[in-house]
Amino acid sequence: MKYIALLILAILLSSCGMQSIPTSLNEVEAKWAEVQNQYKRRADLIPNLVSTVKGYASHEKETLEAVIAARASATSIKVDPTNLDPAQMQKYSKAQGQLSQALGRLMMVSERYPDLKANQNFLDLQSQLEGTENRITIARKRYIEAIKGFNNLITVPPSSWYNSMFLKHTKKPQFTVENYDKIKEAPKVQF
Repeated sequence: MKYIALLILAILLSSCGMQSIPTSLNEVEAKWAEVQNQYKRRADLIPNLVSTVKGYASHEKETLEAVIAARASATSIKVDPTNLDPAQMQKYSKAQGQLSQALGRLMMVSERYPDLKANQNFLDLQSQLEGTENRITIARKRYIEAIKGFNNLITVPPSSWYNSMFLKHTKKPQFTVENYDKIKEAPKVQF
């Protein structure tokens, strides 16, 4: 009888979230680290890109300064994945969005300079930046999936019962799109 009780207890504990919730939390933290790694890669490319553009478009000082300021802002925000809350996530996403916008303006500046567009260093940096943007998208997607899995574990029975009684984890915030209400309609193109 004693062994049957232990067997039942072992089965109950194995499906209660004792291991799956911490494992999922570790996965969330690992995916967040990858997101930050890709954003850092982008930030590390920017000084070289700005230097290359500066050589060809020195009178575009305002655009170059905006990119440098946005990079400084984006890299100054530190987010601890263990204490991630919606306000931190929004602040981080906003800074990264501003950097993306500044980089977009820098790329538009390059259109005005044929010599710059033909410069091999610029083309290499532009290609690396595009690749990094793709990596950021993939890392964010994986993070979103990890958050979904974690949030499901702590809110869906039976693992949520274990969380409610012992762990007390709260849902992790997801990435959100800034100004979503302004972009949900497709732009109207007229010829």
